[in-house]
Amino acid sequence: MKRRIKVGIPRALSYYTFYPLWRVFLEKLGVEVVVSKSPNRKILEDGIKETVNDACIPIKVFQGHVMDLIGKVDYIFVPRMVSADGNATFCPKFLGLPDMVRYSGAIIPALIDVRYNLKGLPGGLLRFFRSVALAVGVKNPLIQAYAALAAIIKQKKYQRLLLKGLKPVEAFEVISGSRQAPLPARGRLNQPSSRPGRARVALLGYPYAIYDPFISAGVYEKLNKLGVEVVTYEQIPLRAMRRYAKVLPQNFFWYYSNQVCWAGLYLLDQKNIDGIIHVTAFGCGPDSMVDKTLELEAKAAAVPFLSLTIDEHTGEGGVQTRLEAFVDMLWAKNNKFRAG
Repeated sequence: MKRRIKVGIPRALSYYTFYPLWRVFLEKLGVEVVVSKSPNRKILEDGIKETVNDACIPIKVFQGHVMDLIGKVDYIFVPRMVSADGNATFCPKFLGLPDMVRYSGAIIPALIDVRYNLKGLPGGLLRFFRSVALAVGVKNPLIQAYAALAAIIKQKKYQRLLLKGLKPVEAFEVISGSRQAPLPARGRLNQPSSRPGRARVALLGYPYAIYDPFISAGVYEKLNKLGVEVVTYEQIPLRAMRRYAKVLPQNFFWYYSNQVCWAGLYLLDQKNIDGIIHVTAFGCGPDSMVDKTLELEAKAAAVPFLSLTIDEHTGEGGVQTRLEAFVDMLWAKNNKFRAG
């Protein structure tokens, strides 16, 4: 019996946005998908050893996940992410990620570094799928088309689950069948908090910074334990966010930066959040502009704003202290208004 090809997917960066699309397509081609381990200190340290010094922590963690897959797979899936919406591009480190991985100095398996680019001629997604299929030796166009359709359907289901308020890990469990039914929706964003008296905070940032519990020092879970209702940009319909592209004098050049900024403007316009926390990686050039824009917009709307910068030296204790102080301030502010 012929051994199935093994393709590794690093549990970082675009994983939190496109994992169902990648995994389902590869599996329908007959490929065995191997995902790197959950983030931990060793993965970060391995990534630091093989990455340039000025890389942000998400890039260092990604390299660590690549190292974790060495010896376990035949290929590592590192697509060259160019554009996911046909307009904005991904940040320069995304564009050069396959090259950074390939020339890091480590002896790694072959890379599947097909360009993911929806700019230009129609059919960019199908061209991407075809190139990935050819990279793993699947030439039959019918198999390629079947795998592509199954992947797109699963990705849309995943996005609907995120809109309901599920975190990526929860949504992964639902679409894989390990969780039988979706969790209850966590309240509609155009309505007051689903639990009266509970603070509602917009937790904004790139998905790979927000949902990676190691990179973010567990910000999402810490806020939940503090009794905060957390809102992320994945809970906002894309059509609603895109309306705010006309509000800014100039949109950003980068895909995730636009998503985060539009989400902030949308939530401020709804006037039903008590505060904004922006999680940003130290050394991220695009995010420095997003952070300042959100700060100014929050100030104009009189909404408390916290910028939480993270890197490999960030400690959970310091993050916990800052979150507690911010939430205490929100409670004091809200109680003052109620008393008045």
